[in-house]
Formats: sequence, C-alpha cells, structure tokens
Amino acid sequence: MSRVGLEGQVAVVTGAARGVGELLARKLSARGAKVALVGLEEEALKEVSGRLHTDSAHWYADVTDHEAMSRVAREVKERFGKVDIVVANAGVANGGPFAESDPGAWRRVIEVNLVGSAMTARAFLPVLTESRGYLLQVASLAAITPAPMMTAYCASKSGVEAYAHSLRAEVGHQGVRVGVAYLSWTDTDMVRGADQDEVMRELRQRLPWPSNKTYPLGPAVDRIVAGIERRSAHVYGQWWLRGMQGVRGYLPALIGTVGQREMKRFAPRLQGMRTGLVGAGGAADEEARATHRH
Repeated sequence: MSRVGLEGQVAVVTGAARGVGELLARKLSARGAKVALVGLEEEALKEVSGRLHTDSAHWYADVTDHEAMSRVAREVKERFGKVDIVVANAGVANGGPFAESDPGAWRRVIEVNLVGSAMTARAFLPVLTESRGYLLQVASLAAITPAPMMTAYCASKSGVEAYAHSLRAEVGHQGVRVGVAYLSWTDTDMVRGADQDEVMRELRQRLPWPSNKTYPLGPAVDRIVAGIERRSAHVYGQWWLRGMQGVRGYLPALIGTVGQREMKRFAPRLQGMRTGLVGAGGAADEEARATHRH
C-alpha cells in the first residue's frame, strides 16, 4: 500500500501527555507533521509540545466531554487550518475481580476508552471529511482475546474495535479512512501501574508466549506511524498480533477453561486488590474528575 508523506499534515493525538501518545506525537513531528496534543495533564502536554520539531499546540480536555471536544476540534481547525489525522489514543485501565471492582472505576474505563473515543471521532469527523483524512482508533490485544481480571478493559477495547469497523463502512465513501491499532503489553505507565499489583503481574507472566512479555514502546510506535502513513485499516504494534486474528474465534472457550484454573489458583490472594484506575494516567484522570467535582 502506498504511503502518504506526513510533511505538512496536521495530526491530533489524544492522551498525548505520556506513553504511546507522547512518543507518537514526537515521531509524527519528526516526520514533518504539525501536532495538536489533547489530554488531562496540562503541564505535561505543554512540555511535550515544547519539545516537538514542528508547529504544535496543546489542549486540556476530557475526551468524554462532547462540548469540550467539539470546542477543541474547532480551535484546532482555526489554529492549523485543517486536520488530516486523528489518533484516538486516550485510555485508562483497572484490574481485579469484577465482583469486587469499584463500580465508578469500572464505568470510567468504559467511558474513557469507548465513549471518549466515539466523542473524539464525532468532534473531528467534519474536519476529517473536509481533508479526506484518517482516523486511527487505538485498541488492544484485549479486543481480540478476553482475559480474567480485565472485564472493563476488554469490554472497552472490544467495543472500540467494533465501533471503528462500523464507522469505516459509513465514512469510506466520503474519503475518510478508519484504522484500528492493536497493541499487546507495551512498556507504558499504564502497564507498569498494573504490574505493581503482585497478582496481576504473576497472572500476566503465566500467559502463553508471546503474550506474556512486555514489549518496548519505540518499535510499537514506529509500526503505528507506518500504519498512519499507509492509512491502514489494521495496524499491529507487535508482529505476532496479526496472526491472532485468524484464531480469535477459538480464544473465548480456551481462556474460559484455562482462566478458571488460574483463578482457582489465585483465589486466596485476591482479597484487598487495588480497585481504582492504574498508572500515572489513571491518577491524572481521577485527579481531574475530583477537581471538576469541587
């Protein structure tokens, strides 16, 4: 598939203060794209923006807030004149048994990862239609295979995958391409935050190879950049994820059987697990909501 040069393109990246979003903004900028950074950590966004090679700006916004995201879309268009690429990357996670999970944190994972992604697309689709641009939805291995102790995250990532596939069929005739990016465990604050829980870390280590490894961030983001350049329908952050598509129909039954055994093994250690959002991004989301409430 032919590549689209990024020189002079305008890219919007949500969840751009850290992790995948931050490095993606840097790599897009290094290839000549102007970048609009969106997120909840204003100082961090300002720092990222200040280090980029090209024209950039940042916006403080909660992706689940329709009015805020509509305002951001208008202001990005005013600032840069157009929008060619939108990467819906903002996401949070929690872990632990569903029955003991915090209902607010569980709901927030769905709101940010699924509803927030849809709000991002809703806000930016008019300008993407003008530019015949590209929307990349960041999903996960969690969209392909279920996993115990990750009910909210798997539900949200399965949801955004299905939503993005549906949207692709709706807007393709208008010249807008829609892609889904899949990432396995990648070295980000979110994954490191999840690993702080001993049970979650051990459960992950017991997964079959190659899904039990944490992968470096750089090569995964390089693959995402290449997918953006190709306007790909599917982008795989790790080489082996493409092969998972062919066997995904068998995975729920397999995980259901193996997962039961693993959960029985870990059952005595499940009491007292942390039930809130994980990692620095999760902490930032909780702080932003607490500030807004007050």
